[in-house]
Amino acid sequence: MGAIPVRRIGKTEAEVTVLGFGGAPLGDLFELVPETQAQDTLQAAWDSGIRYYDTSPFYGHGKSEHRIGYFMRQQPHGEYVISTKVGRIFKAVRNAETFKSNLWAGALPFDFYYDYSYDGVMRSYEDSLTRMSVNDIELLLIHDLDHFFHTEPQVQAYLNQMATSGWRALSELKSAGLIKAVGAGINKPGFLPRYLDMVPLDFFIVAMPYTLLDQAALDGEFQRCAQDGVTVVIGSPFASGILVTGPVEGARYGYVSATPEILEKTRRIQTVCQRHGVPLPTAAMHFALAHPVVSAIIPGAFKPEFIHTNVGYFNHPVPTDMWAELRHEKLIREYAPTPR
Repeated sequence: MGAIPVRRIGKTEAEVTVLGFGGAPLGDLFELVPETQAQDTLQAAWDSGIRYYDTSPFYGHGKSEHRIGYFMRQQPHGEYVISTKVGRIFKAVRNAETFKSNLWAGALPFDFYYDYSYDGVMRSYEDSLTRMSVNDIELLLIHDLDHFFHTEPQVQAYLNQMATSGWRALSELKSAGLIKAVGAGINKPGFLPRYLDMVPLDFFIVAMPYTLLDQAALDGEFQRCAQDGVTVVIGSPFASGILVTGPVEGARYGYVSATPEILEKTRRIQTVCQRHGVPLPTAAMHFALAHPVVSAIIPGAFKPEFIHTNVGYFNHPVPTDMWAELRHEKLIREYAPTPR
């Protein structure tokens, strides 16, 4: 197995493997993940050459950070890159026995409040170091400050808090060499320019705006990133599931059940891929990585076999005429970059 290539984050010296590890599933996203299984999954990722691991305090209310930190403490220092996030502060709940989360099946008994101030950013950063028991975090991101979790008045208030207070903390951490790059993790299209008009970020992690099924980000957001020397990590290259499962009943797109229109478009794309002997997930991975502003993709996994399958998809060759057919059939945009 060949080494996984690396790419730079923005204009910084930070480099990540183009195939990374998305840590949300290790926060027990929708279903419980046994501890042994979580560590075996991380071991499979490490053995496969993956050296970039993304997590967040939000994932399982600390559980993902605990699990990734436990594994990373056993690996050679300096051979991996961790990204985590700020914006939520966690506090122990009074009644752990009755605490439940609607999103995280096995959430730790800590609730949170939003805080994008100087003190909030610094506390979140230090809490993450403590949870993971690591001495440094290379990449730090402003998390979920968009319409997925907030109303527009809330977004504007928190953006003002970040611009007037929290950004100073991120700048100090970077200037001191405690972090190498500052980013923002967002879920909704339209927010990249809004951030870049406010603060000089190095990169974004985006969940859905650029996949084999939707290239809306080409209409201006990725152009702005290229103009500013900002790069992007694709957090959901499989569009939250359907580009792995294919157009089956119950397939998920954008974290909800796929519409008939999305199912049909996926079916047509899959038919072209099959004609060229290419698995649908392979096409999804290679397509996302073909754009010059994309630094990495970070599909999530909670079983070792998912890692092995993803790496197999990643290493599968793709003939260039497949992209030509997808473009001819108007299944991808005419000017969307594709691998050469």
